[in-house]
Amino acid sequence: MRVNAAIHRDFAISEIDDRLYAAFIEHMGRAIYSGIYEPGHAQADGNGFRRDVAQLVRDLNIPAIRYPGGNFVSSYNWEDGIGPKEGRPVRLDLAWRSKETNQVGINEFATWADELGIDMMLAVNLGSRGIEEARNFMEYVNHPSGSYWSDLRRKHGVEKPYNVKMWCLGNEMDGPWQIGAKQAREYGRLADETAKALRAMTPDAELIVCGSSNDQMPTYPEWERSVLEECYEHVDYISLHKYFGNSSRDTLNFFGKIEETGRYINAIGGVIDFVKAKKRAKNDVYICFDEWNVWYHRREEDSRRWRSWDWPEAPALLEEDYTFEDTLFVAGLLNEFIRRSDRVKIACIAQLVNVIAPIRADKGGKAWRQSIYWPYQLASLYGRGTALRVAVDGPKYDCEVASDVDYLDISAVTRDGTVTVFIVNRHLAETLDLRLSLTGYPGASVEFHKVIEGHDLMATNGPDAEPIAPTDGKGLAVEDGALGGKLAPLSYHVVRLKV
Repeated sequence: MRVNAAIHRDFAISEIDDRLYAAFIEHMGRAIYSGIYEPGHAQADGNGFRRDVAQLVRDLNIPAIRYPGGNFVSSYNWEDGIGPKEGRPVRLDLAWRSKETNQVGINEFATWADELGIDMMLAVNLGSRGIEEARNFMEYVNHPSGSYWSDLRRKHGVEKPYNVKMWCLGNEMDGPWQIGAKQAREYGRLADETAKALRAMTPDAELIVCGSSNDQMPTYPEWERSVLEECYEHVDYISLHKYFGNSSRDTLNFFGKIEETGRYINAIGGVIDFVKAKKRAKNDVYICFDEWNVWYHRREEDSRRWRSWDWPEAPALLEEDYTFEDTLFVAGLLNEFIRRSDRVKIACIAQLVNVIAPIRADKGGKAWRQSIYWPYQLASLYGRGTALRVAVDGPKYDCEVASDVDYLDISAVTRDGTVTVFIVNRHLAETLDLRLSLTGYPGASVEFHKVIEGHDLMATNGPDAEPIAPTDGKGLAVEDGALGGKLAPLSYHVVRLKV
């Protein structure tokens, strides 16, 4: 099958915010305890954090990380995680029915993030708590000195403030599962007043208000409209969440859910534009897609388990074994974020370690890269710059969730004399013969070509072997002003061109 595609150096979509490749980690399951933090492990550093896990995180070049939740944050007292560790209380986490020891709190997490060069995106509890606790949290984190909470931080050994700019105003506040769930207008008013308080302390804070928990919620997209009508002028982003699965074992329909995500982004973009026009506002609000990933392999089983267990400490939970099929899906979803980078400025893979994560770590044992680690890493390393429009003319298919889905999924990014194209051949059986015209790029040549291909769709990586990984590609070259060559079925390619 032949596919003709084209890019033009003057047809740009947007500058990509580096935070499109951010991450999320929650006090949930083994994400923190025996994930990033395991005192006594052979790889533990002096603060108890695992060096082997840290190296895998470092290799992803993550710009920012959302913390400490998630559902967890809606009943979390941030003050429990500060001060001497021996005096910290053990609490019952109402979100995941487990014990929280509070041995990792804001200061420990900030030290870990700083060592890895990652900015923090902190979430405040607007479920069981409110404005006062959010204001105190920011004062502890951001104020230099001379006030109660800033001086307490200094007493705890942290002289300089963290100067955190990104703050999430609660989490999934439309969800009936959320502690302190609210109606849209009620939440919008609370978010607006909280935003005003936080801005009074940190004027350049970037504030993220909760959108719908997913696009299947009965209140979507009315929730976004109602919330933004209350707080539009005082926030910078509205959050979207979406998790994906293929329980029906229909691979092409699974891939079609990426098109569904594009519709989700378009819909909320339209809501943003409507509210801005209605309020005659001057500021822009963008999308923070701060929870996304594949989540279905163990979802039903774990949902039954956690609702009945007896408050364990750091139990194994949502530890998905990601497949080669998931690799191709994540690659395509990252392509969609690149194509929508005019709207989506921040996106956080959920989560980072052990819990629906690209990195797994056995307690007392090895850490390894799951299959989805690789498209996330390749996009993070090479998908920064300016997104280019890509016109595609090739075979398409219809499925339950979308029509006219391209078998060839492609995005392109230019930066510093290079163009990087990210390509997925989604066809189950056919090789695609690509011709990608490179208008405005005379003398282009292939600098490198990485490919992930040739695996069974249900193949996985594990602690003893990581068979799903990039290898050097071959067969793609620039000739007569176009990148051309054959793309095997079910394959992912990253091609960087010197231009």
